[in-house]
Order: sequence, then C-alpha cells, then structure tokens
Amino acid sequence: MATKLEKTLRREVSIGGRPFVVWLSREGLKLVGKGRRKGLELAWEDLASGDAALATALNASVAQGLVLEPSRNNLPQAKRSKRARRAREARQA
Repeated sequence: MATKLEKTLRREVSIGGRPFVVWLSREGLKLVGKGRRKGLELAWEDLASGDAALATALNASVAQGLVLEPSRNNLPQAKRSKRARRAREARQA
C-alpha cells in the first residue's frame, strides 16, 4: 500500500552535473534550479490527461522565460569564478 502525499516533499537532484530541486505536492510537481525560486510547474491533472495537455502545459511554462539554471552560489566549486571564490573565503574568515 502506498503512502498518501500529505506534505510537500523536497529533494535535490543532479541533472547534467547541475543541482536542481524537485517539489512533489498534492497539486503537482515543480522543478527549480537550486538557489532559485521560479521554475517549471506541472499539475498532476495535466500529466494524467495525456500528451496534448502535457505539451500545452510545458509550452506555457517555457514561454514565461524562466531560468532553470542553478544560481551561481550553488555551482560546484570548480565552476565558480576566482573573484566569487575569494569573496566567499573573505566572508568566512
């Protein structure tokens, strides 16, 4: 027997080596670049109703011009610029 989804689940996933956060809730799912607030949202009804509704929902989300990339603060250490690394080290010292 499966457990009902009563609270929102939040999990981090790595896609192509970049960190993303996935939220699963009663309403649907949301995929966001780590450190960002806006992302792609998909209602369970849209997903369950078939390919046409799914394509429409995805196209509408993409048309909003959302940035799915993780914020620069959440990139792996090797991909950060030297200036950002020095600034971070200065704050920690």
